[in-house]
Amino acid sequence: MVERPAETAFEIMADGLSQGRWTLGSYERREIEPGLVVGTSLFSGRQTYVRLKVDRDRLLVDYDVGPSIDALRFRNMSRVIPGPVLNMGPEQCVVTLLSWRLADQSEAAWMQTSTSHEAEMFLIKGLLER
Repeated sequence: MVERPAETAFEIMADGLSQGRWTLGSYERREIEPGLVVGTSLFSGRQTYVRLKVDRDRLLVDYDVGPSIDALRFRNMSRVIPGPVLNMGPEQCVVTLLSWRLADQSEAAWMQTSTSHEAEMFLIKGLLER
């Protein structure tokens, strides 16, 4: 739960450049074109491209991720649930971040992804509640 209205929380999830403040796998991003950003992985030092598919009406974002524009594939999604939907106050919401494991992804790579996303949720909450 985050102590901010859903619309405020959604902005940090839907803005590719703002995400560069909390994404460990694609940090310090720059915009290539509207909806497409590139950042540097804090793990490997390599570039990571991300295309955001934003659905403002549903407070939902799909993220296509890859090492190049040609290699982008759907990997993650976020959704913000307004507080009143969950019997909380209007100044509260729930932010979710979901990832899917690829069939050929090693256990170590999956652990890195899932563990880093857990840490990112703490960063998101901290940035929103400052």
